[in-house]
Amino acid sequence: MVKIGISGAAGRMGRTLVAAIAHNPHTRLAAATEHQGSRWVGADAGDLAGIGTLGVSLVDEPETAIASSDVLVDFTVPEATMVNLALCRAAGKPTVIGTTGLDQAQRRELSRTAEVLPIVLAPNFSVGVNLTFRLIELAARALGEDFDIEVIEAHHRHKIDAPSGTALRMGEILAAALDRDFDTAAVYSRKGCIGERDKKTIGFATVRGGDIVGEHTALYAGLGERLEITHRASSRMTFANGAVRAAVWLVGQTAGLYDMQDVLGLRS
Repeated sequence: MVKIGISGAAGRMGRTLVAAIAHNPHTRLAAATEHQGSRWVGADAGDLAGIGTLGVSLVDEPETAIASSDVLVDFTVPEATMVNLALCRAAGKPTVIGTTGLDQAQRRELSRTAEVLPIVLAPNFSVGVNLTFRLIELAARALGEDFDIEVIEAHHRHKIDAPSGTALRMGEILAAALDRDFDTAAVYSRKGCIGERDKKTIGFATVRGGDIVGEHTALYAGLGERLEITHRASSRMTFANGAVRAAVWLVGQTAGLYDMQDVLGLRS
């Protein structure tokens, strides 16, 4: 039985993770944290998740939560994630990170920590999305330079970063498949008289509204035909189940920076 701690357990994703852990026969919720001053500190994690009392109260001391867990799952914000990462390193506890919006300095620190600690970092933990990553790579290689490529993503009104981490990862995969430099190829906005489209670019379009859980499309536009590869999530549970799967897999792994391609055995 793998004992899992959840950081940010009162949030939308945190509550879903609590439910996923409770419903998995191989895992147990060991601890749940929230930030200091949260009105949910002291509440039962199961009650918040709507699955009944679990006997695990939310605390605002991440050190205590990490100490009682085999692995920490963190879907919070970059600043909180980096604090938790340092605590996991000190305690020698592996961590699963689903936080998006990490800057380059934070990613470098995460890579350094992965030299001594096993970490799974992924922009999206859905099994379907990670299969989509492979499909869009195959399509890009097959279609080549004859097709213009755009990435379109949509999320709920509360999402604070754009484009989504999943959309950016799609762009990185597409750029690598076409032997392009991602930072040079990426186009995040278009306005006014911008001229003819540069065939080497990969455009991003972002939609925010309502309660959209997550939609991602890679659009390949050629002359006379168009191909679209789309993944639509209808519940956060698909991400939570993938994260729990990653947590179980991560326990016992050697130090290193892994992603869901490793967890699912899709690494080519």
